[in-house]
Amino acid sequence: MEDRIINTPIDCNEDCNCTFSVKDCCNKLNVYDWLSDINDPLAQSKYVEVRFKNTRKGIYENNLDLPLQVGDIVAVESSPGHDIGIVSAIGQIACYQMRKIRNLRLAEIKKIYRKARANDIKKWQEAIALERPTMLRTRELAEELNLSMKIGDTEFQGDKTKAIFYYIAEERVDFRELIKRMAEEFHIRIEMKQIGARQEAGRIGGIGPCGRELCCTTWMSDFKSVSTNSARLQELTLNPQKLAGQCSKLKCCLNYELGVYLDARKDFPENSSVLRTKEGDAHHIKNDIFKKQMYYEVRINDIPTIKILDVETVKGIVEQNKKGILPENVFEMEKTGSRSISYTDELNSESITRFDKAKKPKSKNKNRPKGRKQGKPQENMPKQENDNKHATEKKEE
Repeated sequence: MEDRIINTPIDCNEDCNCTFSVKDCCNKLNVYDWLSDINDPLAQSKYVEVRFKNTRKGIYENNLDLPLQVGDIVAVESSPGHDIGIVSAIGQIACYQMRKIRNLRLAEIKKIYRKARANDIKKWQEAIALERPTMLRTRELAEELNLSMKIGDTEFQGDKTKAIFYYIAEERVDFRELIKRMAEEFHIRIEMKQIGARQEAGRIGGIGPCGRELCCTTWMSDFKSVSTNSARLQELTLNPQKLAGQCSKLKCCLNYELGVYLDARKDFPENSSVLRTKEGDAHHIKNDIFKKQMYYEVRINDIPTIKILDVETVKGIVEQNKKGILPENVFEMEKTGSRSISYTDELNSESITRFDKAKKPKSKNKNRPKGRKQGKPQENMPKQENDNKHATEKKEE
């Protein structure tokens, strides 16, 4: 639900001095104020972070020294006119947010005019109500002009004098005719802003395969390039369906642990794809980086077999191969009775059925009479049956 929309009191007039604020909720790129419980009278109040629709944010100057709090709705400077936003960070947290902005010039920072009034809120709500029908109509115009572009989102300025249209296009698009028709129909100032697939996923939002909200929606604002080399260095299967995110691009989280893997791979030897031994050539398959083990395939008695070697052992074999020496008894069989417990073994041992009682085996002889039991002598049989049995034996003799 769009957290910009609030209920305006009906009794307020245009000249009312009431101020408005919204409660903090699950908004995009939310900022956690971990300094909120510290009462610092010397904390700066000059710069404030203000958020707008979806992931758009900005730093503004509080030149009037307004007593602002997180959640206050304010009217800020825009070009042209003014815009309406919600305060998302103040004090030292706002300074930390300023460091994330590249090439930020203090002289170019815009100002906060005032806290939003009832008239500002009313006009702001009217502008928000126009966003969706305007976006759908713009898509129809782009389709009529046969433009290869997708209008992903529309954001109106707080005073309804300007609108930003976010679009995605693989190639350069000439939309001059589109802007002319949009200006004639909507009677506002038009700004077209091109975004990528990752930015569109961040604006839409969603849940990732890890079960959490998308990183581009909650905290990530700087998108770094991700390549398949990141997955290869982490020994991940190059499966496009598993490596791609909701934006159809490689997942940004592939870069999170890349530095740790690069440090761990420094101990692994280079040029170790093939090891020459007296048992035959061993070809490298994969690595277990944190266990510092390397997997090799070697043919023993013309049967391909997978063997595991430590990194130090592989380094020694590589040095011997450089000298022309073929080591022997490299792939020895494991000793009987030894068992290495891995993480998966311990995980599988905690089965949910470990406390269940074993079921008794079902009897196979269901049609056997109750009086007869297997293994007992024939003397327990009825007397008449025993006499008949002896009579038949005498006749046979």
